Amino acid sequence: MAFNLLIHILTIFLIPLLVFLKFWIKAGCKSSIPTDWPVFRMTPGVLKNTHRIHEFVTDVLKECHGTFQFKGPVLADLDLLVTSEPANIHHILSKNFTNYPKGPDFRKIFDILGDGIFNADAHLWELHRKTTTSLFNNAEFYKMLLESTTNKVKKGLIPVLDHASRDDIEVDLQEIFQRLTFDSICSLLLDYDPQSLSLELPYISCEKAFTATEEALLYRHVLPESILKLQSVTGFGKERGLSKAREAFDQFIYSCISTKRQQLQIKDSVKFSPPEGHKLDLLTAYMEAYKEKTGNPEIFLRDTLLNLMLAGRDTTSTALSWFFWLLAKNPAVERKILEEIDSQLHSKEEIWMLFRKREDLGKLVYLHGSLCEALRLFPPVALEHKAPMQPDILPSGHPVNKDSKIVLSFYSMGRMESIWGKDCLEFKPERWITDKGGIKHEPSYKFPAFNAGPRTCLGKEMAFIQMKMVATSILHNYKIEVVKGQQVVPSDSVILQMKYGLKVMVSKRSS
Repeated sequence: MAFNLLIHILTIFLIPLLVFLKFWIKAGCKSSIPTDWPVFRMTPGVLKNTHRIHEFVTDVLKECHGTFQFKGPVLADLDLLVTSEPANIHHILSKNFTNYPKGPDFRKIFDILGDGIFNADAHLWELHRKTTTSLFNNAEFYKMLLESTTNKVKKGLIPVLDHASRDDIEVDLQEIFQRLTFDSICSLLLDYDPQSLSLELPYISCEKAFTATEEALLYRHVLPESILKLQSVTGFGKERGLSKAREAFDQFIYSCISTKRQQLQIKDSVKFSPPEGHKLDLLTAYMEAYKEKTGNPEIFLRDTLLNLMLAGRDTTSTALSWFFWLLAKNPAVERKILEEIDSQLHSKEEIWMLFRKREDLGKLVYLHGSLCEALRLFPPVALEHKAPMQPDILPSGHPVNKDSKIVLSFYSMGRMESIWGKDCLEFKPERWITDKGGIKHEPSYKFPAFNAGPRTCLGKEMAFIQMKMVATSILHNYKIEVVKGQQVVPSDSVILQMKYGLKVMVSKRSS
């Protein structure tokens, strides 16, 4: 009896002590892998690193050779398989595409996007892609894109930067780009220019709502649903910002739709007949394409437009922000781009007068490589969320169950020596240029800045055109000096914006 009692007492005290020592020793190791605690599992380690979530995930993936199984709290259904291995990316996004739709969990996280193309699967996604591809391939589309971007650069960007240069004013370049791309996508898509990029820099709630939305959506990936529901009910935390953003989106988009319907009714009442060669009207085209959509066509149209606005505003503005930050850190690259602009465009007039054809921009090979390099290191869409319809085994050997959560870390991929070599952290546009001086193309499963497989971004060409026009216009006219001492880090968001913006001083470039 006494011996049994002694064993029982030792068990009570020794087992917790051994468990504690196990986790204490592991916590003391210089490992990026989060400790797997009882009940809470790996959540404490993630919460500790939420301020640097993308770097944290990258550190873990490097240590785990590209794929890592995250364990969420018990009964919270937050287990995730995170991967950055190109073979896995190719398998999920291309080779076995039909088994990896966005899935119900993705729709739940991104419910603010409704039935838009980012949330859609199967026939609904095919409808979106077919409709948008048809419009983007219209002969008038790129002509309209060149004209609208030129107009925004000339009447929005240049006056603001001239003002900042003349009055020696510090500006947030990221905010300037966000306003520019917001105005541009609204002009293209809604036939309405909100003129958020003007000297007054007016506050437009819809334009600001995108940032609040993207921050909230990232937290939805890691926080238990119970906490998210509590935030929603109490109006606290990121969910409060998401609720206000939804209201701002609805008010803005429905107002534009209503205005367009009134314009069309007026034209119909006077038997208006458009002249030959009239400009493409994307909003009218989408309204016509979806007018017989099952369900509520107004809501479906709103979802369609919001998804395209999100893609048009934030991906391009984010890429441009990181591009100019990288140029500031690599002045030799900036000099080569300026030399290319002078030699290829022979600029003796205002730079926006040169962009009459897409072919003009195709001459800027080194600029293209520099933009690709910025996208490699800082892909605007930093991660992708997938859920298999059927059990599968990834090329890395990791098994995945039906409806399990998989996160593809595109941010981490650009920082892997196994993918890009030992110089993967260096900004080297030359890696995108062939020996013959042409543009080197990398497979999308290695460079997924525009996604990969059937879901490759439809606006890829559009984004490069806008980025080249904006970058060339700024570099030709101004010197951009990044303000010293500021903290430039990725934000906690599904879009890889700069957390605190990009403060710069602007000065006129001598001829």
